[in-house]
Amino acid sequence: MTPAAVSAAVSAAVTGATVSATVLAVLQCAVAVVVAPLLVGTMRQVRARLEGRAGPGVLQPWRDLRKLATKAPLQAAGTTVLSAVLPVVLLASSLVVCALVPLLGAAATPLVPDDLFVVVSILLVGSVAVALLGLDAGTAFGGMGSSRHMMITALVEPTVLVAVYALSVPAGGSALSEIVATRLADPAVIASPVSVLAVVALAVVVLAETGRLPVDNPSTHLELTMVHEAMVLESSGRDLAWLELGAWLRLTALLGLVANLVVPWGVATTASAGAVVLGAATLGAKLTVLGGVLAAGEVLLAKVRLFKVPELLAGSFVLAFLAVTASYLVV
Repeated sequence: MTPAAVSAAVSAAVTGATVSATVLAVLQCAVAVVVAPLLVGTMRQVRARLEGRAGPGVLQPWRDLRKLATKAPLQAAGTTVLSAVLPVVLLASSLVVCALVPLLGAAATPLVPDDLFVVVSILLVGSVAVALLGLDAGTAFGGMGSSRHMMITALVEPTVLVAVYALSVPAGGSALSEIVATRLADPAVIASPVSVLAVVALAVVVLAETGRLPVDNPSTHLELTMVHEAMVLESSGRDLAWLELGAWLRLTALLGLVANLVVPWGVATTASAGAVVLGAATLGAKLTVLGGVLAAGEVLLAKVRLFKVPELLAGSFVLAFLAVTASYLVV
């Protein structure tokens, strides 16, 4: 085979891999948009049942989004154009995270790598966007919620980096798709002390990043306890719909990442239709179980006091640091 033929074959293979990864990323976004409201509805239903209530139904989040999307947003006096732009920024960043995190399959997109630092940076963009939204109206609640939100973010992001870095040591790279593929190929890694410490640390920071108990209560509007709700109090209509969907997509992506790190089976390693359908089915089952466990835990747990949150997140950082240390010491 001539060098020109070899070069053409390599170029065709790279192009095919790029197209497959791009299609998989688009499918992940589409599945996440469909699954995210259902996941939130399931969690609300589980929580309502455990509290002795009937609950609004699993499809209620979809109804809320449809209702809000048809209403024009009302802007508070004194707000700027940021109040209209930042909800879209949060939604766009959440969609990008869903495209990069290995939810259906472990295939990296060459155009935007699913590197650990890239994903954390995109998460940070969404966090800053919602914090600026809370400050834009100039209200006391918005400023209070934004300051609390950024304090939590400053403690969460380093823990995410360190925890996933510990998981990346066996894979030899910081790409999330490589980490999941390595755990799928070598299941013994999942039960190692390094993996257990890192996953526990990651689970704690996911609760803080997505505003769940015991760090934040997503169903409260009490001024002394709310964090996320305080930043979106001045939003309404379509803007509120984008904010809610963006937050739900972040929850779906992070819970899906934790689920695939703990139970990687079912994740597609090829872009075939059968593998993708299997990946979607297993992702739905994993999210249902994990969301149900999280909702049940929220019924049993109380929200920790605000000054205790840094202690909780500092403990998760210690677990992540121990995981990194153990990854180099344990053979």
